[in-house]
Amino acid sequence: MEVKSHDINAIKIAEVISEEMIIKSAHDGLDLLGDIYYQGFDKVIIYEKNITPEFFDLKTKIAGDILQKFSNYRMGLGIVGDFEKYPGKSIRDFMFESNKTKHINFAETLEDALKRLGS
Repeated sequence: MEVKSHDINAIKIAEVISEEMIIKSAHDGLDLLGDIYYQGFDKVIIYEKNITPEFFDLKTKIAGDILQKFSNYRMGLGIVGDFEKYPGKSIRDFMFESNKTKHINFAETLEDALKRLGS
């Protein structure tokens, strides 16, 4: 796992780069959050491919558990990926509502995620 730093408007954003699955459970999400937090970052970007597909099945409650931890610790989160493969109305509504809060963001590109998290 590599962490690339982006500084936008005095906000330190970590981009997590890996070929492996990083978040398989809520506990993994908390571990990542703590690791990034203690490195001094304000926000984090992770790629959809690094998150278990179960995250996008809202019935598993993994997404809610993970995102609640990021909200509790006030750590902004951007998830970058192609979300067209998740056609369910529930997950689409969840992503839409998350993006409205600006704390948890689903974006198609790194540039879009950086723009959302950097403002």
